[in-house]
Amino acid sequence: MKKTIILGVGNPILRDDGVGIHVAEELKKHIKKPGVTIDSAFTGGMNLLDLMVDHDRAILIDAVKLKNKKLGDVGLYGFGELSAFNTCNPHDVSLPQAVDLAKKLGENRIPTDIKVVGINIGELNCEFGEELSSEIEKAIPKAVELVKKEVESDG
Repeated sequence: MKKTIILGVGNPILRDDGVGIHVAEELKKHIKKPGVTIDSAFTGGMNLLDLMVDHDRAILIDAVKLKNKKLGDVGLYGFGELSAFNTCNPHDVSLPQAVDLAKKLGENRIPTDIKVVGINIGELNCEFGEELSSEIEKAIPKAVELVKKEVESDG
């Protein structure tokens, strides 16, 4: 059995950017499988990479900005399929940059299987608030089902 970490990524006080956190909280009610850890990450880049160390597989749930998708669309993406992860923090590196740096430094404890469940939020405007927009809130059940299916496939 692969050791898996599921990370809801985002900032819960930046409205739709926190959708990954909401999905992770919902998943805690549904997934009780040995070897699977569900957590939330209010950070990105190097700090996010630290949470993934010593796992075989990581499933990240995050808000994404995809122009060819509708608001609230949910998809499963390979790690290299998304060019960057959203952030309102100009003082951090992106997760792809952090993974690349770790590999160059010889870090071999990061997962080789990293997938992203992305929920399309349109434009990230860093608006303060804890509630999700209705379109994004409606996407939570679909994201939950997609993660559950991925966990059951065991990679």
